[in-house]
Amino acid sequence: MRSSSSQPSRRRVLATALGAAAAVPLVAPGTAVASPLPSKRRSAALVVHHARVLTGEEHAPVQQAVAVGRDGTVLATGTDAALKRFIGRDTEVVDARGATVMSGIHDGHAHPLGAGERSLHPSLDGTSLTVPQLQDRIREFLAADTAHEPDGWLVVEDWNPVGLLPAGTVPHHRMLDALPTRRPIALIGDDGHNAWANQRALDLAGITAATPDPSGGHIVRDPDGTPGGLLKDTAQDLLTRVIPPPTQAQLVDACAKVLAQAAASGITTFMDASVETHQLDTYAALAASGRLPQRIVPALLIGPDLAKDPAGALRHLHDLRTRYGQVPGLRFGTAKVFLDGVIEYPSQTAALLSPYLDADGKPTDHRGDLYVSAADYGRLATVLDRADWQLHAHAIGDRAVRTALDGYEAAVRANGRRGNRHTVAHLQLVDPADYRRFAPLGVVACMQLQWAMRDIWTMEALLPYIGAARHRLLYPARSLSRHGALLSGGSDWPVDPLQTWNQIRTAVDREGSEAGEGALYPELEGISRASSLRMHTSGTAYQLHMERLSGRLLPGMAADLVVLDRDVTRVPIGEVSGVGVRLTLVGGRVVHEGASSAPAASRSAAARPAALAGVHGGRHGACGCG
Repeated sequence: MRSSSSQPSRRRVLATALGAAAAVPLVAPGTAVASPLPSKRRSAALVVHHARVLTGEEHAPVQQAVAVGRDGTVLATGTDAALKRFIGRDTEVVDARGATVMSGIHDGHAHPLGAGERSLHPSLDGTSLTVPQLQDRIREFLAADTAHEPDGWLVVEDWNPVGLLPAGTVPHHRMLDALPTRRPIALIGDDGHNAWANQRALDLAGITAATPDPSGGHIVRDPDGTPGGLLKDTAQDLLTRVIPPPTQAQLVDACAKVLAQAAASGITTFMDASVETHQLDTYAALAASGRLPQRIVPALLIGPDLAKDPAGALRHLHDLRTRYGQVPGLRFGTAKVFLDGVIEYPSQTAALLSPYLDADGKPTDHRGDLYVSAADYGRLATVLDRADWQLHAHAIGDRAVRTALDGYEAAVRANGRRGNRHTVAHLQLVDPADYRRFAPLGVVACMQLQWAMRDIWTMEALLPYIGAARHRLLYPARSLSRHGALLSGGSDWPVDPLQTWNQIRTAVDREGSEAGEGALYPELEGISRASSLRMHTSGTAYQLHMERLSGRLLPGMAADLVVLDRDVTRVPIGEVSGVGVRLTLVGGRVVHEGASSAPAASRSAAARPAALAGVHGGRHGACGCG
């Protein structure tokens, strides 16, 4: 980095030299990005040298430097000596001090606007609590918010649906009714699949014994049919639709803050995994105000009822793309369908091939919930595939995964291989007979491997209810890859904390965040460090039809890159969790610039971010957006 006092500051130089990059068009999926045309002015806007540059090409040598052009693309990678020719008088030069420079992280399954909205409410941070402890926390929230007495809603985020102690305690509205308030109270589960309401909230939502279960959801009831206060999956909508929303200005400001935090984590592209009209309005407002730092692929939600009407679903998708297709930074072409729920007790809404077990290890007659039938999903996949829409299926249980694969196979039989890269997300439990089906069908496996650890979610809330044999199959990343499936990665933020680099580490060692917990079968399903890095960059870029635009650092491709504070290829794997991001570029434009809180040498190889202590028993407390 040049330090002469005669040189402008780094921010001023980058803002000037890279200013044109902000206008670089975000090309349509699958469109080739041409190499920059020869120019009389060959100097780069930016050169990062003394680095270990990962181009993203498998088996390619590590380079020492990268040059970024004034059009926001990569000019070249190579040795420090070779790239000196790109350094002009006004070229910004950054000394990486031996740290890694690589593609920015492509998050193939997240809900970033949801993180912004959650940040507007108090949070339980996903902690495990007894009923009295939970009541004490809510009393604190009530005392801090007296302005909304006596009738204003109290919405509390990041309640842990598997963490009500002692284990097996079932949430009921009476536990919330005992609090000293008449305010309606809604606790929103940090898994995104459960909500818990007091009686006042149920009354305002009109949820009674006569209210039918909505398609794709379940109202948990007392023996007499009266709602008990727990709402699963789409039944949550009955509650949340009557909660007063934030103003658009509040929401846009909150979302801008969390997207900036994501840029500071090195994320340059998001697939927003469940988008409806109001989210598109928010993205449009963010883009209009210049506060949308990442490229966004919105996966437009197809609900369980609309999934039964493929022609109607296609019209809906085309309508939204027509209305919002000109919003800068948005790239359309993906639709989202929830095939099931979650596997952990007490929810157990994930669709399984064999029944869940009871607490004594005996089979029950419950196999979870399949929200879209195999026949309906096959018809939907066939119609959308023919129209060149990509489907992105939420499938946690092995029956839901098989339903997704059967649907994509039906589309291939009807339409041939069209290269739409249909995707299955989560893949917590996959029947081994289905591992080999992904590659021939061209299906991408989008996995959230930060879940692949020993913690309350995989042990107390899961192992007793599926048994040891199925438990050993959890998150089969190595098995899928060995059978030719292409892996991509996602955080599912804010269902999980935004701990990007910890996510990359966990894919390798599958270790829990608490000492003594051990690892979740790394000898069976852990993947290599290089595979994990590719999974979260070029693998996800391929999922999103962006492999010719980003995900690798090759000449002519967009300069979506990060400069880190250490060499992630050489440090002990445990230290990858604590990676700091010094610089993030999207299309050559600076979207984050900042020094790490501590130099790499001072960070313990065994240490993890302090905020990860909240992840044990929870999924959201460490994201920093609260």
